[in-house]
Amino acid sequence: MAPEAASDRVLRVLVADDHPVVRRGLVALLGSLDGLDVVGEVADGAEAVREAQLLRPDVVVMDVSMPGIDGLEATRRITRAVPSVAVLVLTLHDDDDTVFSALQAGAGGYLLKGAGQDEIVRALRSVAAGEAIFGPGVAQRILGYLTSPPPAPDVAFPALTPREREVLDLIARGASNARISTELGLAAKTVGNHVSSIFAKLAVAGRAEAIVRAREQGLGRAAPAPTPRRRPAQG
Repeated sequence: MAPEAASDRVLRVLVADDHPVVRRGLVALLGSLDGLDVVGEVADGAEAVREAQLLRPDVVVMDVSMPGIDGLEATRRITRAVPSVAVLVLTLHDDDDTVFSALQAGAGGYLLKGAGQDEIVRALRSVAAGEAIFGPGVAQRILGYLTSPPPAPDVAFPALTPREREVLDLIARGASNARISTELGLAAKTVGNHVSSIFAKLAVAGRAEAIVRAREQGLGRAAPAPTPRRRPAQG
């Protein structure tokens, strides 16, 4: 006899939502659909964790805002205690923090309340099969996050231009304006203008204070001098 197809398997579902009207409506909806068996309903996160361990449903439909242990922490505890139980978050929250916190907690899917019946059923079957599924708005947010350029690395004194940062680095090494002029190939007047601009942007009174500020941020660390070669002894 051929094994039962995944799409034909009856899914055992636990519903966790603290709002009685919403919870009962969801239970009634899911219970009326072929291929779904609602094995329990709970009103808070602690009950969700306990019933998930006792009943071992295929999927927990999890709200986020619940008294005591919220849905995010309940998801984390369930996925650790019973990894075979999948969690589908169904919530009103669509902010980035909640979405990514749910994913980090181990949720396999994330839908917003108001999702259609077909979308919910498809999501239940997907997460039960180990797939990840998200509502359209949530999916776009995740895709945008993944494809956005990485944040620019932190640099010391971002208000300074690259050239001013070079000048400040030399100041922090104790270089005079004349030496800075020579090392960077700049006119003495240009160096003086850079120094004045640096002091203004850093809001420092003079060179000594600028050196302290620069060294606190890691500037002024000159490369170590090369070790002199020893001459071979003369025979």
